[in-house]
Amino acid sequence: MHSRLLSVGIAVLGALLPRAAAEYECNRTYIQSFADSYVEAHENGQLNNLENIADNFTYIENNKTREITSGIFNNALKIAHRHTIVDTIACASFTELIITHNVSGEPAPYVIGAQIRHSPGDLSCYLMDLIVSTTGSWLFNSTKTLEYASKENWTLIEEDKRPSRETLKNAADAYLDMWSNSTAEAAVPWGQPCDRLEGSVYTGRGLPTDSCKVGIPTNHNQAPNSHRRYVIDPTYGSISVFCIFEHLSNAPDSHEFRLENGKLRFIHTITLANSGGFGIEESAPQPVVRYRKREGLRRGGAVGFSKRI
Repeated sequence: MHSRLLSVGIAVLGALLPRAAAEYECNRTYIQSFADSYVEAHENGQLNNLENIADNFTYIENNKTREITSGIFNNALKIAHRHTIVDTIACASFTELIITHNVSGEPAPYVIGAQIRHSPGDLSCYLMDLIVSTTGSWLFNSTKTLEYASKENWTLIEEDKRPSRETLKNAADAYLDMWSNSTAEAAVPWGQPCDRLEGSVYTGRGLPTDSCKVGIPTNHNQAPNSHRRYVIDPTYGSISVFCIFEHLSNAPDSHEFRLENGKLRFIHTITLANSGGFGIEESAPQPVVRYRKREGLRRGGAVGFSKRI
């Protein structure tokens, strides 16, 4: 039963992986604007401002298909930190959010990674794919995460120093391959200094000798980090990868990497270790939920989309 559900879940998300790259670049301004509306949905606790939603829209949270109106968007959150990159080839964005309180001042600790994907042409949003961590997640403490992330510099890379898409993808894959491939470590473009923010644990001390090699795998015979989904933005030297950490009970995982001068400079991770993911619970997988396109979506689903299975 476990392996059957795992394969079913992978098939569901596999159908929603990035589509073939467009022959032209998608509009960066539009994708950035949609990401802004996504952040506003968290701030307002409602989905009214999300427009141009595709007929085949799907919402995934922590590697499970869900109703978008049923969870994280029901609380108006105060965004303490926000970082967005845009992939103009895959027509996608990645946004990292750090939250400690809601707008009423009540504790609401979250660190969220969101990959949002658009169809080439009309740029309608067909997929929101979120990794949502909170208390109990791997090394979680949003206050400490905010403290460390706020000190980092993720500004634009000078045009003549930007890494290629291939360089970014190769670096991310080499890093994530270290758990299952003994030769992968040598392929990682290690930088110095390099700071890794893993949950709320930081490897950096503000020294030129800071290293991201701290705690890297020594056992390379573990299950792979599979089902990778990429958002790549050379203008920021950054790549976001969502995947399944199979050796951590199929934990939903987000890794974002920044390269400077071709070398790793920053790594951010969000991992829901022991949280399940595909195939852990002995229940039928949830159906893919489709929606008819409307102008917007309001909380509770009363207005905006009508569900059809």
